[in-house]
Amino acid sequence: MTIAQSTVRIASGEVAGTGAGTDVRVYRGIPYAAPPVGPLRWRPPQPVAPWAGVHDGSRFGFDPMQLDEPSRGSLAPGASEDCLTLNVWAPADVPAGGAPVLVWFDGGGFVAASGAKARNDGERFARLGSVLVTVNYRVGVFGFLAHPALSAESPQHASGNYGFLDAIAALQWVRDNIAAFGGDPKRVTAFGESAGGAVAALLLISPLARGRFDQVILQSAGSFRPLCPLADAETAGRVAGDDLATMRALPATELLALNAKINPAVRGLTIPRPLRPIIDGWSIDRDEVDAFRSGVFAHVPTIVGSNANEGGWFTANIPVTTTAKLRDYVAQNFGADFDEAWTHYGATSDADVVRAVGDAFGDAQFSYGARSLAREIVKRQPKTFRYLFTHAGAHTSDPPVHSDDITYVFGTGTFDARDRRVSDAMMSAWVHFAATGDPNGPGAPHWSAYDAIRDNYLTFGADFAEGTLWRAGPLGFIERFYAARAV
Repeated sequence: MTIAQSTVRIASGEVAGTGAGTDVRVYRGIPYAAPPVGPLRWRPPQPVAPWAGVHDGSRFGFDPMQLDEPSRGSLAPGASEDCLTLNVWAPADVPAGGAPVLVWFDGGGFVAASGAKARNDGERFARLGSVLVTVNYRVGVFGFLAHPALSAESPQHASGNYGFLDAIAALQWVRDNIAAFGGDPKRVTAFGESAGGAVAALLLISPLARGRFDQVILQSAGSFRPLCPLADAETAGRVAGDDLATMRALPATELLALNAKINPAVRGLTIPRPLRPIIDGWSIDRDEVDAFRSGVFAHVPTIVGSNANEGGWFTANIPVTTTAKLRDYVAQNFGADFDEAWTHYGATSDADVVRAVGDAFGDAQFSYGARSLAREIVKRQPKTFRYLFTHAGAHTSDPPVHSDDITYVFGTGTFDARDRRVSDAMMSAWVHFAATGDPNGPGAPHWSAYDAIRDNYLTFGADFAEGTLWRAGPLGFIERFYAARAV
């Protein structure tokens, strides 16, 4: 079936996209919820009002409110609280039953994110026969501020997870509207990287997200660490003040400063963070680890993985450059377990300190979560696949750091032939998985399902070989460290 026109009708009105007469149609800046401004600041997303006329889908909507970082590569016109929009790339030729749908949640430590980044362009996914959706969700103090007064006014006695609720609302929008773009609403894959991957993982345990997606891809998800309880997050949120009317009247630019007051300058590796999804008792009703280990999560097909040097991207912002400072850093984060932690994250000279800090950060924040998610999900869903991204790229000999995989997944990097080979393999696997729940198929490398005993994974690098037991020693230590504190 060929869809030649670029104007479609959805529940809230008509949307005019670009690309009529070509093989890819693009629809930008589509509102999926009401603007969360004025009295809707710090409230769950509300239904979007139908519009008259035709929505201009040629331009991206505003990014969520965040500090201006030109390096983030967004094509949005700026940042605003009026940010609850999404973007759709769709093939002109779609099968009679519709094309599989991938819904992307961007990362940024829950204080930044954009559905309009150039590196997340969905054109190549559409050319491979999928519908690609990128979503804006509220971040920072606008998306994750918990406060006693906000909980008190809530019918659910909950606050803080507004950005997470945005993600759930966007998935419902996809279920309700994606058929108009040629997508199959019964084949929806939620995926994301870093904070976006954590969002996708938390969707698995949220009672409010049940039935709104069919499978997940978790890239470097910041997952499987203890979540902050509502009461602790409310205490941290009181830095915003005590009068809700005054807080809601403050200009958005003034509120941005609260991010730094709530988030520590140097992130604690093992301490729950209040300015991110928390246990609010409603959208997330229990700790993530408890939910997965008890089986209270959506048992859907899953891809989960991480990069070879996850922590390397963060070391420039961690002021630890000598062995003496490293000893303090390890002690602050692992306390009574210092001796064992030092066997994994110690250094014999200052020259090795940055590497050690990167290993500790990457293991605690990302690699441990990837392995733990695979180990728990596979107990109830045999279609669980783990990967390790090791490709250094054409322009460096260093192992890939956090987020380096994204341009390969979207096919948007400046690539040589080796890079394109890795990118094509990843894209093929992601598209086959979106279509069938299994990443194996033409153009994709053979990928065995995960086995917790073998601890196997597919390597995306110089070759596509299967590996086992990657960093098993330090990741086992992280697991024991958290388990001892959960007793």
